Amino acid sequence: MNLRLVFENFMKYGVLVCIRCHDYRRNDILLSTMLYGLVPCHLFLAYIIELGAAQHAKGALGRVKRSDSDLDKKPIQSSRSFQATWYTIAWAHAINITSCLLVTTYVVYYHTHHPMIGTICQVHAIIVWLKNCSYAFTNRDLRHAYLNPSSAATLPELYSQCPYPRNVTISNLAYFWWAPTLVYQPVYPRSTSIRWLFVTKRLAECFGLSMFIWLASAQYAAPVLRNSLDKMATLDIASIIERLMKLSTISLIIWLAGFFAIFQSVLNALAEVMRFGDREFYTEWWNSPSVGSYWRTWNKPVYHFMRRHIYSPLVGRGFSNGFASTMVFVFSGLLHELLVGIPTHNILGVAFIGMMVQLPMIYLTAPLEKMQGINGRVVGNCIFWISFCLVGQPLAALMYFFAWQGKYGSVSRLEKG
Repeated sequence: MNLRLVFENFMKYGVLVCIRCHDYRRNDILLSTMLYGLVPCHLFLAYIIELGAAQHAKGALGRVKRSDSDLDKKPIQSSRSFQATWYTIAWAHAINITSCLLVTTYVVYYHTHHPMIGTICQVHAIIVWLKNCSYAFTNRDLRHAYLNPSSAATLPELYSQCPYPRNVTISNLAYFWWAPTLVYQPVYPRSTSIRWLFVTKRLAECFGLSMFIWLASAQYAAPVLRNSLDKMATLDIASIIERLMKLSTISLIIWLAGFFAIFQSVLNALAEVMRFGDREFYTEWWNSPSVGSYWRTWNKPVYHFMRRHIYSPLVGRGFSNGFASTMVFVFSGLLHELLVGIPTHNILGVAFIGMMVQLPMIYLTAPLEKMQGINGRVVGNCIFWISFCLVGQPLAALMYFFAWQGKYGSVSRLEKG
């Protein structure tokens, strides 16, 4: 956007920003508050489950030590009763964490009208679900090392500061809930103090960018989306492509502002308050020489979760790298559909298909990343940006906005008329 386009927009539409024009309802605020209040309840249940598992493990280890048995020659997990207890713990975790996500999904889809409020609730529910999964998986591995001293040597040296089961405490789990990471560890690298001036600057950045996103969405993105409705309804392909290209600029600007607000401002402010030592939330994804490189660098917390709890376990069990990568994107596609389709009350499958389309693009651009010289990397980066700007976000925004309007807005009124 240049200055001429800004004036042109104001001359054509006037000032579209309106503080009181948002169609949120009091019930949306009340339900979102209740959903947020349920999260500590599910976290407390996860703590109770792990506390029971830790007590069971300590009891089993004590009985073996009293019998003077060799833990390495006769692992505790070999007994049938012990395996049954382990399965019970796994099922208890699965029911607890999944019920939290299902309750939020049901309430947002059927009872929360405002898409933004629903999105915030759904994002928080998915984050807590991923954190609870990591908490259960990591403590399972720590129990295995606790009961098999020979495998304890493979644990990071940092874990010795809070060995299992001393990590199973309310404070430890509460810190993980707020820490800017999705992968659980008993202990994390910590900074020595909190720089409150740094926190204030990051929060000011977040506030300013949030205002900018709100203004840009209302003044520039919304008119383009509304003007696309009749073209979408009549399947005017040429006009849809033109609207798609027009929307790509403002959607990219909004996405970049949102990315900076979350990954640079919010996560760094949260990390500073929590004295969280690892601040690498992203790397130079804008220079990605391939589509695969982008997915490995733009969202480090999610990447670490996928690699730790999905990709590496599958490869370790003998599955191929390609199959493990496919499962990662299938899982990510389902989460994206939950994240977009549930708050907009339209499960279209567009977000899921968009994630699955990434797989052939990754295989297509992977050789370019490995080519000698700069030409291959430049071509790969161009392919990434073209797909990112024109095909990805603008098309998804058009599809879900059209579906929302078809259900609640102008399109449905036109069809009824």
